[in-house]
Amino acid sequence: MTPAARQSAGIAIIDRILAGEPAEAALTRWARGARYAGSGDRDAVRDWVFRALRQRRSARAWSGAEAESGRALMLGMLRMDGMRPEGWTGKHHAPAPLTEAEASSLSAPPPVLSRGEAGDIPDWMLPLFDAALGAQADTVLKCLRERAPVFVRVHARRAQVAEVIAELATAGITAAPHPLARQALQLEGATRRLKQTAAFAEGRVELQDLASQAVTETMAAHLPAGGSVLDYCAGGGGKALALAAMGFAVSAHDADPRRMRGLLPRAERAGDRVALVETPRRNWPCVLADVPCSGSGSWRRAPEAKWRLTPGRLAALQATQDAILTRCADLVAPGGLLAFATCSLFREENAERIAAFHDHLPGWSEIAQHVWTPLDDGDGFFLSLLRRAST
Repeated sequence: MTPAARQSAGIAIIDRILAGEPAEAALTRWARGARYAGSGDRDAVRDWVFRALRQRRSARAWSGAEAESGRALMLGMLRMDGMRPEGWTGKHHAPAPLTEAEASSLSAPPPVLSRGEAGDIPDWMLPLFDAALGAQADTVLKCLRERAPVFVRVHARRAQVAEVIAELATAGITAAPHPLARQALQLEGATRRLKQTAAFAEGRVELQDLASQAVTETMAAHLPAGGSVLDYCAGGGGKALALAAMGFAVSAHDADPRRMRGLLPRAERAGDRVALVETPRRNWPCVLADVPCSGSGSWRRAPEAKWRLTPGRLAALQATQDAILTRCADLVAPGGLLAFATCSLFREENAERIAAFHDHLPGWSEIAQHVWTPLDDGDGFFLSLLRRAST
């Protein structure tokens, strides 16, 4: 595919997403109908689409268009890059030629962006970021506009970090340790080849965000070696797998068991065991509640979520978080640990939920609280470790 044809495909997919279709579904549907597209074409189109979702407001402003569309966002991104559309002829799968209005907009002075446009978020979210991050808010927003780094977790009991670095290098992948997590490697270069490597196929490495790894390592520092842990909102199981790799006896539960369908194959590949639990019993030494949230700390990876979030949805998430905390507190044994985690940056989903928990349930003490932001290189995460009274 020519660059113009890739841009045309991106425009069509972005339009589907703007109409309400989930991004991954829209990309998959296009790929199934575009048998002519090679892997490089699919990667390029995906990059355009996800960049448009990360930079939706600024791209529209740079386009000068009155109405939001895939075409407007594509033109805006090109203009932000100092480029003009090339090959937009309407032939050979290329976008239609520029209109007079579009050509005029591309020649206009650069736009003066509002703070929400520059940060690529809805305006109503600005106070939430300010309250949570203070002077760092705009720097974090700028970071969330860009693609997230790629990290893997080296399985500590199956491989040495230095060995994995050398092995990945043979596949054209540059890997470097990161101080935030002992087993973390940041990847650059041909990162999309990772799943074709023996290190991945044999379970010596697993894709996992840096801050997510820091969450499990921080938990582990407060737990006896080899103890039992219930991951109550396991989802895909990244944290459950990380804890199992450390030697903990991990059980996983999720309100929607379908979310865990890939967990057991991943555990098998890593040579670890994770038990799936439909109805958790009481008296767990440790329960991890990685609750549903806005995902505001991970919007580099899932940017469409920031455009779907509303004040009403945020309030509903807080009620869900409170309910899960109460349920998980009932599952923790006397003297046990409750780990509350979100991939949110908002105080409303983090510190305020812990304050509400203490107001509602006496007999608990917070022994540690940690906040990671994208300025630490990984996703934004919050972790509160709560100890139940022994009696």
